[in-house]
Amino acid sequence: MKPRSSRHATFVIERKYAASPERVFAAWADPAVKAAWFNGPRTWLKEGYVLDFRVGGREHLRTGAPGGEVHQYDCYYQDIVPEARIVYSYDMHIGELRISVSLATVEFRADGEGTLMKFTEQAVFLDGYEDAGSRERGTQELLAKLAAALETS
Repeated sequence: MKPRSSRHATFVIERKYAASPERVFAAWADPAVKAAWFNGPRTWLKEGYVLDFRVGGREHLRTGAPGGEVHQYDCYYQDIVPEARIVYSYDMHIGELRISVSLATVEFRADGEGTLMKFTEQAVFLDGYEDAGSRERGTQELLAKLAAALETS
């Protein structure tokens, strides 16, 4: 039997966006807008993206490099306060292996002409998958794509 392990990690990312809290929040809530920035490298396949943005709603994405292992993201929305807060839990799989379970909180605050967004993730990495650094880097990349999406919308 494969050895079991749990490694916990927490990270916080703060980003300033040149858009109102309403616009930044909407970029998380609108399926078409979120699909434009919530994705991996351009060359990766994207299958079955679904966003049901409401408390109790789900988000699902299967992605990965062509010919490579599938990365699967399954999210459940726990709490939503419009223009203020989103709390969701999610798990990630690579192939059949569940690699992590996370709780994420996204907070929005007006800051001058823009928005200060604070993203906090508390994760447990499972059974030997212990690369919290890549999760934080990947989240940084997604939030940079969010900035680009806000500039073009």
